[in-house]
Amino acid sequence: MGTAMPQMDQLKKNMKAAWMAGDFGQIAKFNETEGTAFVERVHIQRGSDVLDVACGTGNLAIPAARLGANVIGVDIATNLLEQARTRAAKEGLKAEFREGDAEALAFPDAQFDAVISMFGAMFAPRPELVVSELTRVCKPNGFIAMANWTPTGFVGKNFATTSRHVPPPPGLEPPVLWGKEDVVTERFRKAGWKVQCTPRILQFRFPFGAVEVVKFFREYFGPTKTAFSRLDEAGQEALRADMEELWGESNEGPADQTHVKAEYLEVIARKP
Repeated sequence: MGTAMPQMDQLKKNMKAAWMAGDFGQIAKFNETEGTAFVERVHIQRGSDVLDVACGTGNLAIPAARLGANVIGVDIATNLLEQARTRAAKEGLKAEFREGDAEALAFPDAQFDAVISMFGAMFAPRPELVVSELTRVCKPNGFIAMANWTPTGFVGKNFATTSRHVPPPPGLEPPVLWGKEDVVTERFRKAGWKVQCTPRILQFRFPFGAVEVVKFFREYFGPTKTAFSRLDEAGQEALRADMEELWGESNEGPADQTHVKAEYLEVIARKP
């Protein structure tokens, strides 16, 4: 235990730095429509207390606030929280955004009617702590709703491509395991909660070709930007080529655009 905590502290610092690199808000704009659809599907009620965990720039928190919910969003990346605050203020929405960790939520037990997370809490390194915290802060008659990339979908393949060039720290479970129904069911079962899982598709639609998409992610998506920074020139060229090939072969749009279907798992957890 004497060495485990310093190593975890450093890992958390590295993760925060990666998510704050680039400008994820540029990426998140292309996911806003799906975030709104997700919030509408899970039936957020007016006046309910909602926590958006790993909220990023507010793609769930903002539409939940539009519905009249009392929303708090937490994230480790403070620059993304600033963007979320700006978005809420621009629309005149009442939503609060705080720095926070999905593995150690600074809220009392049973505070929220709904605890939601889209492509966020799945990246925390210790899933057992995430489940413990999500279930702890949710009211017994409330629900938890997650959107998690699947390992076999496009984003899962993209992560696998990057991992071949820049291996993740040893001993960590891949985040995309949150997108496997049997895994997520078992994780919540251990906490005494039952889940309902539904595969969903997010449609990426970029107004430029695959080569430009890779440049876009390399500049704005923090984890991709960080991965490239850890490689020498030859390694960067190899990763770039593999990413361009994946985006290109997955493209269902015209050559000057990139339309890619990305599967995720919608997870709704409730206490029996």
